[in-house]
Amino acid sequence: MTNLSRWDPFRGISSFQEQINRMFEDTLRGRTDQSALTTWAPAVDIYETEQELVVKADLPDVNEKDLEIRVENNVLTIRGERKFENSVSEDNYLRIERACGAFSRSFSLPNTVDPDAIKAEYRDGVLTVHVPKREEAKPKQIKVSVATNGK
Repeated sequence: MTNLSRWDPFRGISSFQEQINRMFEDTLRGRTDQSALTTWAPAVDIYETEQELVVKADLPDVNEKDLEIRVENNVLTIRGERKFENSVSEDNYLRIERACGAFSRSFSLPNTVDPDAIKAEYRDGVLTVHVPKREEAKPKQIKVSVATNGK
């Protein structure tokens, strides 16, 4: 006796989708020339206090020797490079999502800062740049005297 089953036009689609996915993964596996070496820009936070502007940039796996910080014409520029990890063979990678390569971020600074007093520190993958304000730009407390009886 022959078993009859209703024809399902979608029966083979899931295995076909898996084959397509495998084909793309095999093609992209280990390709560092496009996905990992693309231009990238680190995430940056900038905040202001009464004394200074503070710029914080996330730069994990960036060597401090590969960082350059410049101020020119009131523009702060942070440049650097995150190098691709060569300790692992490209053939062993299953997925590469972290971008590598050179980056550059530039920020206009107000005239109220002192570019000669800028300091930077790099700790735990975070670059912190302190941009002090000029003395004349810092808030000042003014004492108010009370006049009594016309004096």
